Amino acid sequence: MFSPLDHATIFISELVISKSPVVTMAPIAVGDVIPDGTLAYFDEQDQLQQASVHSLAAGKKVIIFGVPGAFTPTCSVKHVPGFIEKAGELKSKGIDEILLVSVNDPFVMKAWAKTYPDNKDVKFLADGSATYTHALGLELDLSEKGLGTRSRRFALLVDDLKVKVANVEAGGEFTVSSADDILKAI
Repeated sequence: MFSPLDHATIFISELVISKSPVVTMAPIAVGDVIPDGTLAYFDEQDQLQQASVHSLAAGKKVIIFGVPGAFTPTCSVKHVPGFIEKAGELKSKGIDEILLVSVNDPFVMKAWAKTYPDNKDVKFLADGSATYTHALGLELDLSEKGLGTRSRRFALLVDDLKVKVANVEAGGEFTVSSADDILKAI
């Protein structure tokens, strides 16, 4: 005969055992159509805006690159400056937009963008809850480092919503997703 406590233990065990697994999307790949999603940014008038990724990329040739976080060393010293410095060259090769996505809130992205006063071409887009990063299948769990869910480092060349180049880094590396790597692929 089970006591009420035994029944509670069995019930709790069943809940733990039947817990739904976390669904992870396959990473975006060459030939895929990029998912739509809403990202936030501050415009030139310092107004908070929401934009759909498809509205930014439809009918255009764009680079979407992602970094694990604002103000982090590799992102701030190498990855972002490379795209800012090479923007003219990228645009001369037909790139219409350069979109930076990071799992940060729009206020952090605004502050980070201000640290690059010469930037005229890279749009800093916030994916505050990592919703778009998950849709791309490029999330990175950095919880053990106290950072939560972040984006893997990547660079995509997208032509009218279709991925032509998908350079996705392994772990914390920075070997395939630079502006120079995209220039070589164009």
